[in-house]
Amino acid sequence: MPGRSCIFMRYSEFYCMQERGQRQMGATVAVAGASGYAGGELLRLLAGHPDLQIGPVTAHGSAGTSVTALHPQLTGYPGLRDSVFGPADPALLTDVDLLFTALPHGESARLAAALPAQLKIIDLAADFRLADPEAWTRYYPTPYAGRWTYGLPELPGARAAITASDRVAAPGCYATAAILALAPLLAAGLVEPSDIVVVAASGTSGAGRSPRPDLLATEVMGSMSAYQVGGTHRHIPEIEQALSAERPVVPASPPVTLSFTPTLAPMPRGILATCTARLASAGAGSALRDALAAAYDEEPFVHLLAEGRWPSTGPTAGSNAAHLQVAADTHAGRAIAVCALDNLVKGAAGQAIQIANLMLGLPETAGLTAYGVSP
Repeated sequence: MPGRSCIFMRYSEFYCMQERGQRQMGATVAVAGASGYAGGELLRLLAGHPDLQIGPVTAHGSAGTSVTALHPQLTGYPGLRDSVFGPADPALLTDVDLLFTALPHGESARLAAALPAQLKIIDLAADFRLADPEAWTRYYPTPYAGRWTYGLPELPGARAAITASDRVAAPGCYATAAILALAPLLAAGLVEPSDIVVVAASGTSGAGRSPRPDLLATEVMGSMSAYQVGGTHRHIPEIEQALSAERPVVPASPPVTLSFTPTLAPMPRGILATCTARLASAGAGSALRDALAAAYDEEPFVHLLAEGRWPSTGPTAGSNAAHLQVAADTHAGRAIAVCALDNLVKGAAGQAIQIANLMLGLPETAGLTAYGVSP
């Protein structure tokens, strides 16, 4: 059948021509900031997407470098094998159907300001996630650039908003895990919004590709460490913003207050977020699982595990899946929800492609898988 992999020796040329022609009829996408880990994961997933064709790929500091020199995992993809990264020139990125920006915080806003208003853009950085300029100023050194549609498809009403938008801010990796774990519990009124604690471990790829002494293998192997402790991590206002929108609006309802402690784990990718919140009532614990099941039973990528099974990062590696479990700690009067996901896929590139599929009118699951690679 046309479009299948070229596996028949006698007719391989015909099948390859059919496959190339079919891919060329799809939408063309560009990636700015393609030299980093998230950019490389975007290229990997796009290379296997049935409806998207990779166009320009740019990288400011790596312009002129071979794409496969930095991302050797892409060597087998014909469209990238002999390609080099282009410069971060807005003129190179305008003649596409959609642009992914996987740039450091602050750079996406500058690039977006130089691009046509009608160009569809998905930003993987934080530049357009926050609605409150004061919250932005507290956590980021660059000027506030405004807010785009927040792109977590599993939140109520989010798919319609994403589909109708030309500019979408993809959520952060830690934020995705914490919001998926807690939003249904808050929406159902089962937990107190003013007493939420998240402790989350991330693989080293979450820190980006820039060389740092504290990310050397000799520093990370066999060791775990906390960082940005004491309410200083930049995902805090993003998580509080999203969860605040999910809590019931009642008189004197307290604001969402989050204590977040990130930790660095000796693994290349993955996030395990342990999220706890005080139960709203003595009987709320029995309804926790029902709330998550009601929210996610029909979701293609978010899975509530069978009772007694707790998430781990390995089974989500390479997938766009998030694995969840929840329990009530009756001794402490708290709900405990745990979420595992791949920080580079559901926490970054995969989620961005999920958003792109919605924006371009494609099947939401196109080019993505919910099945991980484990061990």
